[in-house]
Amino acid sequence: MMKLLVAFTLLLAYLNADMAVAADKIVATDKPVVYQLHQGDKVLVSVWGEDTLKQEVVVLPDSSITLPLAGRVEVGGLSTPEVEQHIAEKLKKYLKDPVVTVVIEGLEGNRAYVTGKVLKPGPLIISGPITVLQAISIANGVDKFANESEIKVIRTKPDGQQEVLPVHYSDIVSGKNMSTNIQLKAGDTIVVP
Repeated sequence: MMKLLVAFTLLLAYLNADMAVAADKIVATDKPVVYQLHQGDKVLVSVWGEDTLKQEVVVLPDSSITLPLAGRVEVGGLSTPEVEQHIAEKLKKYLKDPVVTVVIEGLEGNRAYVTGKVLKPGPLIISGPITVLQAISIANGVDKFANESEIKVIRTKPDGQQEVLPVHYSDIVSGKNMSTNIQLKAGDTIVVP
């Protein structure tokens, strides 16, 4: 009986250790994604106690915004806390300890595109994580003449070069292989020939 109790205790300890490791893995991979501003996004910038500096602005094609006193501020690819810091630094010339708040008002710059033989081609705003299959679904699916074996994603890399990512559509919809059901990024174009 004592051996059984010891074996049971060891088994419980082993299972608890495995569960702790699994929980650590879940916590480690479940990090929130921080949104980075894109050209075309709309933000509301305000400075505490300075109502005259409150302004709604759109991120320009050169990835900047322009504000009173702060002037031109590079914001493309930055999170809102990073933008708040940049603006506050620029305002320190004029204000003592400025408290800046940046609120995203519109995600118009965070777009991907679906083109070709889908039922509803066009742009889609990426308001959260979205995969190729989900984007094609938003475009009401592929039409009956689509060449499903030649679907691809065209992505522009940070250096300006474009890369072509193949999509194995039949593998994705059958559940055989989900590796090409990639998560889209702003500026991606799904081509359905």
